[in-house]
Order: sequence, then structure tokens, then C-alpha cells
Amino acid sequence: VQLQASGGGLVQAGGSLELSCAAFGLPFSDYYMGWFRQAPGKEREYVAAISWNGGSTYYGGSVKGRFTISRDNAKDTVYLRIHELRPEDTAVYYCAANLVFYNDYDPPVVKGPWGQGTQVTVSS
Repeated sequence: VQLQASGGGLVQAGGSLELSCAAFGLPFSDYYMGWFRQAPGKEREYVAAISWNGGSTYYGGSVKGRFTISRDNAKDTVYLRIHELRPEDTAVYYCAANLVFYNDYDPPVVKGPWGQGTQVTVSS
């Protein structure tokens, strides 16, 4: 069972980036998938989640409007597109499998594996 994240890099502020996370060895289409990020010196932060069929998407409060999560179940891959990048978006971005929402207020809990992370650095 493995999640492989890719697509990070050094980007200028205002640009866009698409991250990918390919899943191997798990029932991808059965799971809610999601993205989190961790900036230097900060706790890991919930970014976005998507339902098993892609019909519903959810976003953390700090990223609404600039981030778009999507998935392709035929490719066992989840994506995160980031628009209008800001220096404060600099972080390691992690994908995760089998997210569970227990209520309408708290971020989802990750019940499955995590990817290894991909670094996004935004220059001003």
C-alpha cells in the first residue's frame, strides 16, 4: 500500500501548480482522499478532501477559493490544483487516504496511509 505524491517545486507568487498523488495497492475508489500541508515550524494543516466518486469536495478555511481538489478513479490518482500561489503556501504537501468526517465542523480524520510529501516553495 503506497501513496506517491508529485508535482511540487519552486514557483513564483501568483502562479499555479498541480500536485498529483497516485495510489497503489488500496481500494482507491472506495475512499475519501485528501491533502494536508505542513509549513516550517507549524503543525500539519488540513487543505482539502474529496468524496469517493468526486461528487463532493471540502476545503480547509485558509485555502477556500484558490485550491481545487479532483480525482480520477480510472488512474487511482487524486490532484490538487493551487491557483494564485502565495509565499505562505510554502509547505510540504501530503496526500492521505481514507478520510472520515465525524461532524460538520472538524477536519477529517485520516484512517489510511499518507504519502511521502512533496515540497512546494513559493517565491515572492
